[in-house]
Amino acid sequence: MPHTDLRQVLDEAYEQYARPSFAEHDPIQVPRSFPQRVDAEVIGFLTATIAWGQRKTIITNAWKLVHLMDDAPHDFVMNASAGELRRMEGFVHRTFNSVDMVHFVKGLRHVYRTYGGLEEAFLENGTLGSMDEGIHRFKQRFFEPLHQPRTQKHVADPAKGSNAKRINMYLRWMVRPNDRGVDLGLWQRIRPAQLMVPLDVHTGRVGRELGLLRRTQDDWKAVEELTAALRTFDAEDPVKYDIALFGIGVDG
Repeated sequence: MPHTDLRQVLDEAYEQYARPSFAEHDPIQVPRSFPQRVDAEVIGFLTATIAWGQRKTIITNAWKLVHLMDDAPHDFVMNASAGELRRMEGFVHRTFNSVDMVHFVKGLRHVYRTYGGLEEAFLENGTLGSMDEGIHRFKQRFFEPLHQPRTQKHVADPAKGSNAKRINMYLRWMVRPNDRGVDLGLWQRIRPAQLMVPLDVHTGRVGRELGLLRRTQDDWKAVEELTAALRTFDAEDPVKYDIALFGIGVDG
């Protein structure tokens, strides 16, 4: 398909799917429900962390976490006592369980107290560098508090070849502008141009069908290839097309 025609397909799909109705059936509805930035970024991170499997189950379990945290995610992260953390006992989403959740609370508390916030934990001297460097930096800082080794698998690392789909999705939520009723646009120090596409089964399949992605493995190199292709259509906001690819894939 010629480049101009392909861009028209993607732009039309973006116009079709990037609207408030998208959030009605997507996990992003959970952080979008919180008007305060710190609440939205905390529950957004936790929601993105468990975002694999059926969307309905993801949403149900994300709201369960909200209620376990007294509907005040940031306050709970910063102030929960050991007794209050025991509320998490019994929570499970696939392989993410209460042991992992307790560390995630402590890890989030650590990055707020030590680095000044979630966005800042991706940065070094106020600068991101490349996205794979930023994600690797965040993971190292998040796991500085004592934790069980099993929990590390729940934060992906591009340095190990992972496509880091869930954390890239979280970054899209936080960074892309809130101009279509989908993403939140809460962070300003990381730019939309720096984002990498959250590569999942839908975006990968559609990307290959449209000739945007040739690599057969869904790894970080595939993320780089697909994002580079999307930048030829919009260098300043390439990952807006994630919504288009995902919508096309879900609708078949």
